[in-house]
Amino acid sequence: MDNFLTFLAGGLLQYSWWQIIIVTLVLTHITILGVTIFLHRSQTHRGLDLHPAVMHFFRFWLWLTTGMVTKEWVAIHRKHHAKCEREGDPHSPVIYGIGKVFFQGAELYRQEAANAETLKRYGHGTPDDWLEQHVYARHSVLGVFIMLGLDLAMFGVLGLTVWAVQMAWIPFWAAGVVNGIGHWWGYRNYATPDTSTNVIPWGLIIGGEELHNNHHAHGTSAKFSTKWWEFDVGWGYIRILSALHLATIRRVAPKIRLEPATAAVSIQTLDGVILHRYEILARYTDLVKKAASEELAKLKPLRAREEVNRRWASLKRVRRLISRADDSQLEPAQRAELDTALAGSQALSTLVQMRRDLIRLWESSTATSEQLLSDLQAWCQRAQQSGIEGLEQFSYRLRRYAA
Repeated sequence: MDNFLTFLAGGLLQYSWWQIIIVTLVLTHITILGVTIFLHRSQTHRGLDLHPAVMHFFRFWLWLTTGMVTKEWVAIHRKHHAKCEREGDPHSPVIYGIGKVFFQGAELYRQEAANAETLKRYGHGTPDDWLEQHVYARHSVLGVFIMLGLDLAMFGVLGLTVWAVQMAWIPFWAAGVVNGIGHWWGYRNYATPDTSTNVIPWGLIIGGEELHNNHHAHGTSAKFSTKWWEFDVGWGYIRILSALHLATIRRVAPKIRLEPATAAVSIQTLDGVILHRYEILARYTDLVKKAASEELAKLKPLRAREEVNRRWASLKRVRRLISRADDSQLEPAQRAELDTALAGSQALSTLVQMRRDLIRLWESSTATSEQLLSDLQAWCQRAQQSGIEGLEQFSYRLRRYAA
C-alpha cells in the first residue's frame, strides 16, 4: 500500500517539484521547436528541408503533445499569409478583435481546420504516408491521451498538471500570443502591408516566433532574426541540425547591400529597391513621422492664433494616420481628414504623396522593367529637387540599394 501511495504521489521518477518544472519546460520547449522548425519553417514555407528521421520525430512528438494534424496547421497558416488581415484570414485581430484571437485562438484554429476547401487549396505538399493517414490524422486525439498516461506514470498525480501545461502551451503561445499580440503590439523593422509586429527581440520563449514582423517581411526565410541585436533560438537549432547534416537550409532573408550612389538609377538599383521594399518603406515612414513631429513642434508656440491652433489640432488628430506606411486602405472620411490636415504643410504633403508614389511603383504588376526603371529615376529626381533635406538624403540612399 505504501508503495502504491508513493507511486501515486511521485510516479516512477519521484522527482521534486522543481525538477518537474524543469522537465515540463524542456518538454514544452521541444514542442515549440516542432512547431517552429517542422510545421512552420519547413513544411509551410519550405525555408529548409529536414532529414526524414528528424521530420518524423517532430511529427510523432507533435501528435503526442498537441494532436495537431500537419496538413491542417500548414493549410491554415498559408491561408493566413494569403489573406492576411482581409476577409478569409483565419485568425486576424483586425477582423475578429484582439480579445477573441488571444483568448479563443485555438477555437478559431479548429473552425478553420474543419474547412475542407482550405485544406484542399493550401495543404498541398504535406506528409501523406500510411502513418499520417491511419494514425496521426485519423487518431489525432489518441496521442494526447497516450501523453497523459506517460505523464501520470512518470510524475504521479502531478503528471496531470504537467499534461495540462503541455496541452495549453501551443494554444496560448502560438494561437494567442503570436497570432494575437503579434498583430497588435510590438515593434516593426519592416513596413509590411499588415500589422505584424515583433513582440520581443529575443525569440526564446516561442522558439523565435516572437519575431513575427520579420517573418511576414521574409516569409520563406528559415531565419527570423534580421537585426544584430535580435536572437532567434529556432535558427540556432537549425544551424546545429545543418552542421550534423540533418537539415538543409534553402532560404534566408537577403542582407541589405549598398553600393556607391550613381547619378543614374540602374536595373540593379531597381532590383534592390523591390527586394528590400519593406525595409525602405519603414525608413521612409520614420522620415514622415519625424517631419510631422517637427511641424507640430513648430506650430505649438503659435497656438494662440486661432488659425494656427486649428492647423495644430488637425495635424495632431491625423498623426496616427500619417504614421501608417500605406494609407491606401483608409476609409474615405479618414482620407479626407488626412488630406485636409496635410494641406497646411507643403513639406508633409509632398512627403506623403511621394510615399504613395513609391508604393505604387513596386506594386505595379503590369509595368515592364524599363517602365519601372524610368519611374524610379523620375521619383529620385523629384526627391532631389524637393527642397526637403530628409527626402534628398533618402533619395541618395535609395540609389545605393542593390540586389
